[in-house]
Amino acid sequence: MVEILEGKRGLIFGALDERSLAWHVAERCMSEGARIVLTNTSTAIKLGTISELSASRGVELIACDATNPADIESLFSRAQEILGGKIDFLLHAVAQSTNLRRHKSYEQANYTYFQQTIDVSALSLHKILRTAMEQDAISEGGSVVALSYIASERYLCGYNDMADAKAMLESIARQMGALYGRKRGVRVNIVSQSPTPTKAGGGWEKIDYFYRYANHLSPLGNADADDCAGTCVALFSDLMRKVTMQTIYSDGGFGRTMLTPEVMEDIRDIKE
Repeated sequence: MVEILEGKRGLIFGALDERSLAWHVAERCMSEGARIVLTNTSTAIKLGTISELSASRGVELIACDATNPADIESLFSRAQEILGGKIDFLLHAVAQSTNLRRHKSYEQANYTYFQQTIDVSALSLHKILRTAMEQDAISEGGSVVALSYIASERYLCGYNDMADAKAMLESIARQMGALYGRKRGVRVNIVSQSPTPTKAGGGWEKIDYFYRYANHLSPLGNADADDCAGTCVALFSDLMRKVTMQTIYSDGGFGRTMLTPEVMEDIRDIKE
């Protein structure tokens, strides 16, 4: 069996525990022959179980604040030392909203928290890619994937300022994808994932309701964490070497479906 990431080196941002999308991506990358380095903030490493998971697989884990350019510079230098060369692929799975976690309504959002949401969940991608470009840390033809959600383009009650951050994240991916593609042939894409039970997703109080709704509406059902990992691995591989600046929907068809018999059954008794 051909391992499509054989010999490639990867850097995975955002894995927290065994339910994390980033951890599932990391596991799939390793099974496809890649060598990787994991990174998250020092606080996340303490609160999660990623240190135990990384130790069990013999994977280096480096603390890094993805909003801090100095930390990112050090991370790229250290990761390249560990892996013995430039990074071939990178996953951005970094997001946080204190407004969402504290159940503040969108119109009453705390602006300090709002700015933090943007910095952590969107601007961090810009800082990571800018640093990578300046250090020439990603190899020619390398691949970057950031995780997003369809609330970036549609109103979704309760998703709060995270929706704005995801919209900005996708814009940054397009802008930097154009620049990095011309400069070094590096691809930058987005994977827009189905609602998935993770610790991070648990901060959204309506996640359980929407998970069931999305599953009813999606012709193939919700994409799970392993589906997300497969999509990311495909984008990391040379099989998709001419795909860039795209949003790929790993969502079972949710993003292109308006109504299904299951949803009609749920709403048929609603009166006008």
